[in-house]
Order: sequence, then C-alpha cells, then structure tokens
Amino acid sequence: MAVEVLMPKMGMAMKEGTVSHWNKQVGDLVSKGEVIASISSEKIEADLEAPADGVLLKIAVSEWEGVPPGTVIGYIGHPSEQIVEETAATAALQTASPVKKSAEPVASVEAATIAVSPASAKEVKISPVARKLAEAARLPLQSLSGTGPAGRITKEDVEKAIADREANQAVAAEDNRPAAVAVEETVEKLPIAGMRKVIASRMMASLRESAQLTITARADVTDLIAWQKKMNEVTQKEHDIKLTVTDLIGRATVLALQKHKQVNSAYIDDRIHRYGHVHLGIAVALEQGLVVPVVRHAESASLLDLSRRIKDLAAQAREGTLGMEEMQGSTFSITNLGAYGIDFFTPVLNPPEAGILGVGAVQETPVFIGEEVQRRSILPLSLTFDHCVLDGTPAAEFLYTLRKYLEEPYRMLL
Repeated sequence: MAVEVLMPKMGMAMKEGTVSHWNKQVGDLVSKGEVIASISSEKIEADLEAPADGVLLKIAVSEWEGVPPGTVIGYIGHPSEQIVEETAATAALQTASPVKKSAEPVASVEAATIAVSPASAKEVKISPVARKLAEAARLPLQSLSGTGPAGRITKEDVEKAIADREANQAVAAEDNRPAAVAVEETVEKLPIAGMRKVIASRMMASLRESAQLTITARADVTDLIAWQKKMNEVTQKEHDIKLTVTDLIGRATVLALQKHKQVNSAYIDDRIHRYGHVHLGIAVALEQGLVVPVVRHAESASLLDLSRRIKDLAAQAREGTLGMEEMQGSTFSITNLGAYGIDFFTPVLNPPEAGILGVGAVQETPVFIGEEVQRRSILPLSLTFDHCVLDGTPAAEFLYTLRKYLEEPYRMLL
C-alpha cells in the first residue's frame, strides 16, 4: 500500500504549510530519510524527508500551494502500486457499480530508474531560492559550489556564479571572441508565500496601524569594546563563552527598559500594555526572511546567561529548528545591520511592540576629548517607537539612558 507523505506540523501555532519546492518528481526513486521537498510555514522553513523507500507515485500538492498540517501532499510506493484515495464519493461509486476502475498507469522500475537525473541520483544540496535563481539563469546545478552548511548551495553562491559568468563574457567580448554562453533577459516572478508572505503582511499592518517615528544617536563604545576584550579573557577560559558587542547591547537595552517601562509597551485593542518583564526579541536574518526569536524574562538573566540564550536561539533559527512559540510574545526587539556596514536606518516595529532598536556598524572616528583629538569607536543607534504609545521626550530619555550604559559599561554591574 502506498505511503502517504503528510504536511508536517511545525509548532503548535502553525495553521498552514506551503510546499516551496519539490526536490523529486513523479517517477523518481527515493530513499527513506532523503530530502524530497522544502516546506515553509508562517515563520519556519524546513526540509521534508521521505517516510519510506520507493518511487514518488504522485504529487498531490503543487509548489507554492498552502494546506493545513496533516494534509496528504504526496504518495510513495512501488512502481506497480495503485494509489487508493478513499473519499465518500468514490466509496459511493464503488458500492453502486461492480465495474472495476482501471488502474492508473504507473512508471515501471526501469522507467523510474531512467527518469532519475544526475541531480536526483546524487542529491544536490541547494536552498529553494538558490535553485530557482539557478534555473532562471540556466546554470547547471552540478557546476555550482556550495558555501553553506554541509556544502549547501546558497543564493549568494548562485549570484557569484552568475557574476563570474558575466565577467568572463565581458572579457571575451573585449578580445573580440564570442562569449561561450549567450545570456537572455529573464524576469523571475516568485510568488509571495510562506514566511515571506507573513513578513509582508505584518510589516504592512505595522506601518498602517501605528504612528512610527525614528530618532537616532551615537554612542561612544570605545571603553565598552575594551571592557568586552578583557572580560573575554575570563569568560572564554572559565565559562567557554565569548561575549559579543551584541550581548552587551542586549544587556544595556534590558536595563534601560526597566528604567523606562513606557518604551517596553504594546498598543493592543485601544489600550497600552506596559510590561514589568522584558521578553527581548533579537532579529536573525535568514535566506528565507527575517525571524525574531525571543529571550524570555531577559531581566532575570545574567550577562553570561543572556549571551548563551541569544547564541542558542540564533543557532536554532539558522538551523530551522525554532518553534513558533519561541518567536512570539516579545515586548521589545533589537535588529543589527552593523555587519553590512550600515550606519543609521529606520527599523519597522514588530507589532504590537512600541519600540525597536536598530544597531549600525561601529566606526573609528576622530573625536575632541577636551583639547585633544582622540580615535574613538562610535556606534550608530536608531530607535523607532510608536507615537500612539509614547512621545519623543520619553523615547529620547530611553535612548540617553541606553547610551550611558554603553559609554560607561561599569554601570551594568551596579
């Protein structure tokens, strides 16, 4: 009897899953545990493994189609096997008429084996977005080298391969030699589904339903960075953990929120919810989109504990093992674009939160200290807040307190 392939339930809050890409086609041989499709939900994208050995007999749910968890999306079985999809209508027909319905032709073992492409015989590890980009650019998957986990081909790998090809064609043109591969203009039209669809919906709702304003400030983090390096001499040796600037910013933010609880608020059903606890959201950029895992009760965590929890949640986000429950309930969020050389920017509120902190790249800047010019490390900070919940003055006071913690890091220990 054919084995059903079901849409998995990824988290208690999951209502719908989408097949973002089928790695196998009807007639392809599959092995138990082999990745046969990529599945995405509101906030999670994961690989779907085959539940049994055999041939993919039928794809019941096409790509970019959303269905509830537990829905049959495909069937695996022997090539000569008939799929039995029992419904009330078919049961009534079988009862009314003794005539047997002819079996649907299914590819033989030999045909299925021939149908397996080199990519199927030796599965190419590639993200769904990268696969579509490579197919649009007509790049053979076997020619690509992956730099992602376990050699997985990422979107950046495909973009680099396209850029290299264009560079080679440009050189060939300058030398009056015909390019090896002709490039046609292509337009890639990707449907909005899964995680991207939810992000788009939430961000549009955020801008539509709140009065967002962004204020900026610069913090001198020269002493903070020196303090971090000295602490790491101890924490790495005695606790096997390396403190980052992000950890220290998180700690300073939690302390500042406890002093300015109006920033640690949410606008829900025409009421302001002001929280005594701090559930700190830390944005993590993935290939599929942005996720915000939550450090719950961050006000009760020590600096080392906060650092561990931030790193653990970020690792789970990148591995695709976060549950929906770990991405809900934040009271304030931090998003960091410093790794990309960004200075100030306008982060969008994560509804229903009243505030989000944007962190830019540290810049080495000459600064007057008295009559002397010194080299200092300056950190750009961008605070977006909901003007429905608080005004500019309390938002500026929060940012001022945050700067004091970052510029005088010993205050975090008092």
